[in-house]
Amino acid sequence: MPALPSSLISSLSCAPAVTVPETAAGLPVALAVLPDPRARRGVRHRLTVVVTAAVCAVVSGYRSYAAIAEWVADVPASTALALGIDPDRRPSEAMIRRLLQALDADRLTAAIGGWLAARAKVETPAARRAIAVDGKTLRGSRTTDAAARHVLAACDQATGLVLASTDVDGKTNEITRFQPLLDQIGDLRDTVITVDALHCQRDHVAYLAERGADWILTVKANQPTLHAQLTGLPWRAVPEAARDTDRGPGRREIRTLKILSVSTGIEFPHAAQALQIRRRRRRLDQPKRFTTETVYAITSLRLHQAKPAQLAAWIRSHWHIENKIHWVRDVTYDEDRSQIRTGTGPQVMAALRNAAIGALRTAGITNIAAANRHHARDSTRPLALLGIT
Repeated sequence: MPALPSSLISSLSCAPAVTVPETAAGLPVALAVLPDPRARRGVRHRLTVVVTAAVCAVVSGYRSYAAIAEWVADVPASTALALGIDPDRRPSEAMIRRLLQALDADRLTAAIGGWLAARAKVETPAARRAIAVDGKTLRGSRTTDAAARHVLAACDQATGLVLASTDVDGKTNEITRFQPLLDQIGDLRDTVITVDALHCQRDHVAYLAERGADWILTVKANQPTLHAQLTGLPWRAVPEAARDTDRGPGRREIRTLKILSVSTGIEFPHAAQALQIRRRRRRLDQPKRFTTETVYAITSLRLHQAKPAQLAAWIRSHWHIENKIHWVRDVTYDEDRSQIRTGTGPQVMAALRNAAIGALRTAGITNIAAANRHHARDSTRPLALLGIT
């Protein structure tokens, strides 16, 4: 169970201000579309009730099947009734575990992602959406006979919400799962997709063109001909289109962006502009020592479609997904040490963590660890966050 604050002062200091959009429907409504993998005979607890209770527990910082069951067993009768649970007949750990191990993880993520996106739209003004596609290995799911599970996810850059995910099993790789992943997102028109160098593939851009989406692709040595063409462009004669300086603990970083319109010399379909991103970093205690990294990219976006500063922001935000999602799951929820391995359990638990993080972020919360403690102190707080009345 998460540790409670040691004093009233610390309780007040780490309690985040929760602002839930009033027009957003509750999570159980979004989960109603999920198919129940159980046989109809003998079902005592509805799927929406069990999954919603599991998300409530994860919002409160609980990390395992046993911990989720303990949260359900310990909540007051009034909270259980609000969830749709008979206080005298609550879901057991075995029942919760069996159900979560059998759920369709992709459909669960899609349902939760759609619900979170609808909540975010309530307070977020309409703007061109950018989606980062990135993969993550669930290291704790490794066994002596099988490699760790790997999940490919599509995340909204602006909000950090996971919109879709798909399992990448040992018989395939991220490249073959790219299209099935984005097929889960209904409308990609006027959306910008950002991906790492692995997904710099001609089949991918043909697919995105059919869906009406634009893209920004990082180019590295896995595309040697294209990489050589980009490095051979006359970048020295190109002025900087955007420059950004960032200071962090003990460091300073300068990022510059140069842009060239693609007319000849770049053999890649639908490519409109070539980009050079240069990052210069130095430690503040070593002012004369800089490290420089140069990265190349291509995009289907033309000059009139996106300003240089916007291109630079999308490129940088792609890597922020590591901090917004992966880092929080690994550090706050200790995902890499989770021993959940059976069935779809690893992917489902990742989806529940994404749901908890997304719900907290759409409520305006940035410190997820403090929010977990805040919601653990009162069982009605997770219900309010998830729109359960």
